[in-house]
Amino acid sequence: MPQNLSRGRRHACLGDIFSDLGVFQQPARGNNMCKRRFFMFPLLLMLLSGVAQALENGNGLRLQKMSEQVYAVVGPYGGRTPQNLGNNATFGFVVTDEGVVLIDSGGTYQGAEAIDRLIKQVTDKPVKYVLNSGGQDHRWLGNGYFKERGARVIASEAVVADQHKRLQDQMFMLGNQVGEKEIVGTEPVYADETFTDSMRFILGSTVFELQRVGPAHTPGDSLVWLPRKKIVFTGDVVFVGRIPGVLAHSNSKGWINAFDAMASLKPKVIVPGHGPVTDLAQARKDTRDYLAFLRKTVGNFMESGGDISDIGTLDQSHFAYLKGYELLKGRNAQQVYQEMEWE
Repeated sequence: MPQNLSRGRRHACLGDIFSDLGVFQQPARGNNMCKRRFFMFPLLLMLLSGVAQALENGNGLRLQKMSEQVYAVVGPYGGRTPQNLGNNATFGFVVTDEGVVLIDSGGTYQGAEAIDRLIKQVTDKPVKYVLNSGGQDHRWLGNGYFKERGARVIASEAVVADQHKRLQDQMFMLGNQVGEKEIVGTEPVYADETFTDSMRFILGSTVFELQRVGPAHTPGDSLVWLPRKKIVFTGDVVFVGRIPGVLAHSNSKGWINAFDAMASLKPKVIVPGHGPVTDLAQARKDTRDYLAFLRKTVGNFMESGGDISDIGTLDQSHFAYLKGYELLKGRNAQQVYQEMEWE
């Protein structure tokens, strides 16, 4: 048993969720209508050699082993599709003597089942706890699958508030992108237990520390830290190999602070929210350096009198190596401009 356990609208103009890579919306100028431009790019996955062995299933998920206890489940870089069942992100799980702790449950009921099949390749122990690191659909809309099988769900209060706020938009998006047949069974299941800022528990002999560091990519973004192993599951605080998406619900300034809070742990291994297992140097390069560059570049543009209609002219080509760069560079700059206007 665990020890020390602390405690619709169908929107036509969804700038945040439709631009979460794979699908990009460009807002029209001069009115409140939205012109949608949909772009898809291929499923790609960058694996770091020597970090972990990988197994792949038919839904684009790869299993990366860090130790006999700790694994990452790495989804594709692209958008949500019928093939990936909404699992276009990275998840993780820890096998303890008393059961499995899963970090993020997938984007749909069937997506959660796909994650569970990978877990069963490793262990026959049940999933005892599901930890939601954020409010994006692929962090929590698989909760119901694991709840049916006896798991207990934990998340920060801010994560649960974000889930409630964006549920209708997320379900509408999943129906369009993943498909009505593929989202059958997907229902909102919220945390059984919440925390405000931090929480610590032990299952078996493994210590888990949860820390809310958002707002970042989403308002409640949280870390899951294994202090004895020096491994951190970052959720959407870290993107690797893929351009971070600064969306309407994001906070770029807070995101940098969240990254710094993660870095202060001095992790040996990082399981990001998108992309393969990595180290602090690569995480910094692909996430923090990009966000800091973007804020500085947009700030200089604003100080020189630049208008938001010209924000697309900013040179971000130093980060062109990141997947989704062409799709999101303009949207990211626009969002940071609007954010910094109110700082």
